Amino acid sequence: MDAVIDELKPHLQPDDILIDGGNSFYRDTNRRGTALAAAHLQFLGVGVSGGEHGARIGPSIMPGGPKEAYERVRTVLESVAAQVNGEPCVTYLGPGSAGHYVKMVHNGIEYGLMQLIGEAYDLLKRGYGFDNDRLHDIFAEWNTGELNSYLIEITAAIFAQKDDRTNGRLVDLIEDEARQKGTGKWTSQDAMDLQVPVPTIDAAVSMRDLSGLKSQRTAVANLYTGPTAGADPGGTDAAGKIVGPLGRALYGAMILTYVQGLSLLGRASQEYGYGLALDEVARIWRGGCIIRAALLDDLRRACRSHPNLPTLLMDNDLAKTLQARSADLRAVVQVAAARGIPSPGLMSALAYCDGYRSARLPANLTQAQRDFFGSHTYQRVDAPGVFHTEWPQA
Repeated sequence: MDAVIDELKPHLQPDDILIDGGNSFYRDTNRRGTALAAAHLQFLGVGVSGGEHGARIGPSIMPGGPKEAYERVRTVLESVAAQVNGEPCVTYLGPGSAGHYVKMVHNGIEYGLMQLIGEAYDLLKRGYGFDNDRLHDIFAEWNTGELNSYLIEITAAIFAQKDDRTNGRLVDLIEDEARQKGTGKWTSQDAMDLQVPVPTIDAAVSMRDLSGLKSQRTAVANLYTGPTAGADPGGTDAAGKIVGPLGRALYGAMILTYVQGLSLLGRASQEYGYGLALDEVARIWRGGCIIRAALLDDLRRACRSHPNLPTLLMDNDLAKTLQARSADLRAVVQVAAARGIPSPGLMSALAYCDGYRSARLPANLTQAQRDFFGSHTYQRVDAPGVFHTEWPQA
């Protein structure tokens, strides 16, 4: 991008607009915008999601930068963006790198959702022996209900796709090593910098890393045996009984992944001065983009009703939705563990929710340990201030 900008600059005049429509790191966007402003040029960092299909029928567009520059191209962007109920899936998000930051978090959520869907597939395929025709039917049926989303839709189609070389199913012939471009990693890194927990996104990034260790996984697989499949906790031991609970668990985990991403956006907006309207972010994600899903309507409503909530887990309606699916998520996690199916996405989503609903966590022990070995001090529940204890040494 820097090379392209350097090549273009001699041909530009003051107040010309440069638009970066790629997945640039937001800090690079800030640096480029500052440098171009000094040269009297306007720079928009514009996140675009939709893939090849979106390029043809309209993507979701996430622009950030100078407001006056956006207004000059607004009608163009609105005309090419996806439309949902007559609303274009584009809006001005904020100054500087706001657009690229939102797109980065969009991709982090995408990582998390894909991991969750992969775990559901793995549990049904390896855990219960479902064939591709049955998997296609399950995901197609899921897509007609609350799980309706682009990623569920294309997953159903993938299971039906035949390989033109062997006439078998293509999905079974694809190597199990997932690549990545870095946006998920950036999301996890920045969330850690801002101290915002996004464990499902973190797990997804780690599992893509693990998938790349194919030779190591093969060697380890020859040394360990998994559990013998038997009766599952939660009463879902029969194959036909797992589909309903798994669908409900997947829905709950997907909501929790969006909540994590939106929490990060809210914190980043405060830290970086973006002034994000999260209900508008949810709105423009409803069409065109990879993470478009019916549940975004509920998230948009929650963001609009309570724009200052530090977490959407505090929204009453979302809380009821998640509470109604918590038993299924807990049972499915137990089933996956009992059958030896790695499910860190589902497990982390459950732990995220359990952590938030815990009025007291074991961090009191962590504080004591830190003070014991490093004199890092601690706080008390019965008195204000900072304390240190001379602990007995071994």
